[in-house]
Amino acid sequence: MIEDFKKDAQERMAKAIDALGNNFNKIRTGRAHPSILDTVSVNYYGSDTPLSQVANVTVLDARTLGVSPWEKNMTPEIEKAIMKSDLGLNPVTTGGIMRIPMPPLTEETRKGYIKQARSEAEGARVAIRNIRRDVLGDIKSLLKDKEISEDEERRAQDDVQKITDKYVAQVDTALASKEKDLMEI
Repeated sequence: MIEDFKKDAQERMAKAIDALGNNFNKIRTGRAHPSILDTVSVNYYGSDTPLSQVANVTVLDARTLGVSPWEKNMTPEIEKAIMKSDLGLNPVTTGGIMRIPMPPLTEETRKGYIKQARSEAEGARVAIRNIRRDVLGDIKSLLKDKEISEDEERRAQDDVQKITDKYVAQVDTALASKEKDLMEI
């Protein structure tokens, strides 16, 4: 029973780390990366569709993304959607491919992105701690129902704390890596 709780906690904490990674991908660094455009939705025949479903997004060079629409008549819609997104990107259409140059980051925008990254990391830490709280509550209810002894409860609490510490350390490592990426010129 306790093992199930610990396994559940690990799975949920791993999902929190994955979500943090996805959120970090949305914070753009000076380099071009296709995941920057993951949040962009295009009006495709009346319905909002993710950009990745109507075009191919590639990295042309370190500071330029290329977008190749699968249907040529979608080019103006894609261009409009990228400009409307609050990513600060301005696509340039040349023939069949759309080039999106990544503007260099100023010191001020870097600091803003670092603040955003720290906020996302803190959100992940809070999520991990909430999972720990839920699992510890479940373990306490087992003790209350006399399904486990106090020693087993204490051991389980220690194990859950170790799991929590491991995942919080992963959040800290990911944040340090993202900050390093953002401060690179």
